[in-house]
Amino acid sequence: MKSAAKEIRPSIHRLRIFGRVYEREQVIAAAVLMTPVLVAVFMLFILPVVQVVYYSFTNMTTSKRGTFVGIENFKYLIGDTKFFRAIGNTVLFAVMKLIFDTGLALIIALMLDSHIPLRKFLRSTYFAPVVVPVVASSLIWIWFFDPDVGPLNMILEKLGLEPLLWLNDKSTALVSILMFSVWKGIGYNVMLFLTGLQNIPDSYIEASKVDGASWWQSLIKIKLPLLRPITNFIVMIGIINTFKVFAEIDVMTPTGGPGYSTAMIVTYIYEQAFTRGKMGRACAASIILFVIIFILTQIQSKMNASKTVDYD
Repeated sequence: MKSAAKEIRPSIHRLRIFGRVYEREQVIAAAVLMTPVLVAVFMLFILPVVQVVYYSFTNMTTSKRGTFVGIENFKYLIGDTKFFRAIGNTVLFAVMKLIFDTGLALIIALMLDSHIPLRKFLRSTYFAPVVVPVVASSLIWIWFFDPDVGPLNMILEKLGLEPLLWLNDKSTALVSILMFSVWKGIGYNVMLFLTGLQNIPDSYIEASKVDGASWWQSLIKIKLPLLRPITNFIVMIGIINTFKVFAEIDVMTPTGGPGYSTAMIVTYIYEQAFTRGKMGRACAASIILFVIIFILTQIQSKMNASKTVDYD
């Protein structure tokens, strides 16, 4: 009885928070440990978001704080053809990149999942571009795309084809950026697909072979359905990343390319903020970008929640 009585502390040492009872020492320790994190989140995320929302309703520039102008910045964006050109370029770039990125990554992953020579070496080779800094690899590819001394035009000439202007022509500039972007990021998607393929139980494949299914039928009926969650993740993350692409565009085509053909939403925001000094307009465009990414993130979470696979 005495030992049991010692274990029961007076109510003064306990606190009720959101309907649950906690020890006072635990609450104090949690508060001390969480305070630095909460301060960092407030300073690095919450406060900047509040400032961007506020500045989007002002005519703030790099030289003055500005005054409240309501939704004038959003009206300007709706009437600006360059803004819609940037959105169109971003959507086109996203669709093209997802088609090639996802398709090629799946094909390469299927090859690496089979018993081919130098399989481990090829895995590291495909993933190597992912770890190379974007700026450094962009500078190398600028040389590849050089119309005079670039190796790509040399290859075309060897094949008897006409050389291209690549980054210097509005009809090929976005395709050139796409080629680089697919090369740069395909290794990450290959690793994701390969992980998914290797997590598929061998018993599923063996059972399909016993039932007389061909390799193609096993791929369509077993592997691809089981890879659906990973595919959804790759597609959604790919869309989000393409809406935020900036570094390669700024390095390879600093002014948005010929005829503004490679300008993206982030490129437009950077131009409004730091080239033209219109911080209010840039903040308004940033909010639109945030809303787009937020919607895509919600789509991703809904698709992942509804498409679950149990390997057991």
